[in-house]
Amino acid sequence: MRSREGPRQQQPPEGAYPREEEVKPRGTAGGPSPSPAQSGASPRGDQGSSLVEQVVAKGNMLAALKRVEKNGGAPGVDGIPTGRLRDQVRAEWERIREELLTGTYQPRPIRRVEIPKPSGGKRLLGIPTVMDRLIQQALLQVLTPIFDPQFSEASFGFRPGRRAQDAVKRARQYVEEGYQWAVDMDLEKFFDRVNHDILMARVARKVTDKRVLKLIRRYLQAGVMVNGVVMAREEGTPQGGPLSPLLANILLDDLDKELEKRGHKFVRYADDCNIYVKSKRAGERVLESIRNFLQERLKLKLNEQKSTVDRPWKLKFLGFSMYQDKAGKPHIRLAPQTIDRVKTKIRELTSRSKPVSMAERIERINAYLGGWVGYFALAETPSTFQKIEGWLRRRLRMCLWKQWKRVRTRYRELRALGLPEWVVHEFANARKGPWRMAHGPMNRALGNAYWQTQGLRSLTERYQRLRQAW
Repeated sequence: MRSREGPRQQQPPEGAYPREEEVKPRGTAGGPSPSPAQSGASPRGDQGSSLVEQVVAKGNMLAALKRVEKNGGAPGVDGIPTGRLRDQVRAEWERIREELLTGTYQPRPIRRVEIPKPSGGKRLLGIPTVMDRLIQQALLQVLTPIFDPQFSEASFGFRPGRRAQDAVKRARQYVEEGYQWAVDMDLEKFFDRVNHDILMARVARKVTDKRVLKLIRRYLQAGVMVNGVVMAREEGTPQGGPLSPLLANILLDDLDKELEKRGHKFVRYADDCNIYVKSKRAGERVLESIRNFLQERLKLKLNEQKSTVDRPWKLKFLGFSMYQDKAGKPHIRLAPQTIDRVKTKIRELTSRSKPVSMAERIERINAYLGGWVGYFALAETPSTFQKIEGWLRRRLRMCLWKQWKRVRTRYRELRALGLPEWVVHEFANARKGPWRMAHGPMNRALGNAYWQTQGLRSLTERYQRLRQAW
């Protein structure tokens, strides 16, 4: 699981989008059909053949355009960046709109990108072209009001008004109620193994416009560009497009309904699902039965190495874990892997091998930690954030010492800090490494107050301020 207002978007020139009167359903009179979200109509899939008209309606497309521009992202196989999307819309929209209305639009292949996973290995992302991202976003805006109201209350991933932190708080609630064993389910390469026929059958339960069904299937089957060669795809919904999270929720809603039918306490965020039970034996039974359900009903497999039954305080869920106080009450903390990950990133930003100015380092650190603490401020462990901040300042002092290569430079800089002359002399002529020198008197001279004057924002202050909102 962070919403920020983007810059105000200028309105496109006349003709960039079809006029309102041009998007009415064919063969009918009057104005355009609004989306379910706009009209307040019942969010059902019985719109018949009017759904594509809602997708290409001017208001819906403008909202989609602003969202795609705000999200940014890398270009697809055509090399067109987000900043040139409006120009492409002006030049090609009339043709593309007609193809969408007639059901003949063909998406471009996606660009395959590999990014490292925090736990090791590679995650495969599929980057659609910016035009296809625009169309997918427009589809998402129309389909979400149709499907989302019927999703489970225990599903939190990529849904309006729901956050990962809400899922973690729900998990803590279950543990507090006495469900102190967790079935941690990890789906093996979920986004790469979604069965297209099974998914489309579930989409068709609520969508009757065959043009929309055909368009979604074409997005699922769009080829993957690898080293300049387009490879066909028979399964999977690639991560990277706006529509993929909704399609994942549509498919996994069957799992949610099955768990609800069985009366289980569970929390799901996309393909990350934890079920809370009262004993290890019960958890093992649940894991076995759900394994069979996923394989038989949805053709999905569990990652046997990562799926387990254990105490919640020994597991990681969305970057968090739990601990118990002396009274046995559960609290939320950062998972050890999360602490390792933030330290790895800080090491990268404070690497001595990167010759950047201290002002630039601090700017990058502020940007990264601002978003990081905004997500992880749910943790009820202020001492952890204090330790991370202290460790960060020591890394910065190490960078400074590395910059003071010459003895005379060290004399000058240490005297400027107001240190006693005997300390200046001892430190300037020291032969210890930068990490050792970043401790001791330099710690007092270059403490929190000093770094605030350099523009470094206090991690603990931001944490405490955000905690008030929780």
